[in-house]
Amino acid sequence: MPLSTELFYETRNPGGERTIVALAGGAARHPAYLGDLAGLATTHRLVVPHLRGVGRTPLPPGDRGSYWRQAEDLEALRRDLGLDRLHLLGHSAGTRLALAYAVRFPARVAALVLVTPPSAYLVDVPSDQDEIYARRRGEPWFDAAEQAAKEGPATEDDQGLNDWYARVAARGYAVWDDRARAHATVGWISHAAMQAYFGIDATDDLRTGLKTISAPVLVVAGAQDSLTGLAPVVALPRQFPRGELAVLEDCGHFPWVEQPAAFRAAVDGFLQRV
Repeated sequence: MPLSTELFYETRNPGGERTIVALAGGAARHPAYLGDLAGLATTHRLVVPHLRGVGRTPLPPGDRGSYWRQAEDLEALRRDLGLDRLHLLGHSAGTRLALAYAVRFPARVAALVLVTPPSAYLVDVPSDQDEIYARRRGEPWFDAAEQAAKEGPATEDDQGLNDWYARVAARGYAVWDDRARAHATVGWISHAAMQAYFGIDATDDLRTGLKTISAPVLVVAGAQDSLTGLAPVVALPRQFPRGELAVLEDCGHFPWVEQPAAFRAAVDGFLQRV
């Protein structure tokens, strides 16, 4: 439904016990790839925005499409939903937006769930991404994806970006099985929206603001996540006054797809405590 800011969002299970706003990553990937987050929408009211330039939400001029400015969209969404505070769940690049909102509107955050967040830019911990790569080399599907990642997109447009993503998608999963292959095809990425998303570099604001986030924070890591590495993600919860960590084994970048039961156990347990 539209807001005055022309932000569209989907609502799943309107009668759920708690409202959770889920932010897709990509960046600028259509949130269809989130699915119902391993059944999270069966117990909670799941609100899924179409971020700027994605799906039904248009991409505005200027810097309004940046993750820093889209925090203002979330504040408008909170008011539209009639909520005093938000329970935010962000995946991957969507965690930048979740953190931007928490830094800019700290009194309006009830809890944060950060799922496989790229964290090297937020912590002073060497990445172990190369070590994870080394352990996975020799599997033909992974080697082909790694080579494609080095080559980059053939063209700088939507088609080139999405064709390239299809070639590198296997890196995001611990096992490239039928379930992973099917999931990797869901969710178109907008090239223009991706560029706009990173149009403001607010790294310094986020780094200095982490200690001011008083809401409880759960960080969910995949032990075999070659896209983020593990060490920086494990270090991230220590940057928050009330940070917690859940590391899921045999898991890459999409825990609700690869380890749905463990993902739900971690998230449900956290939400019951906050």
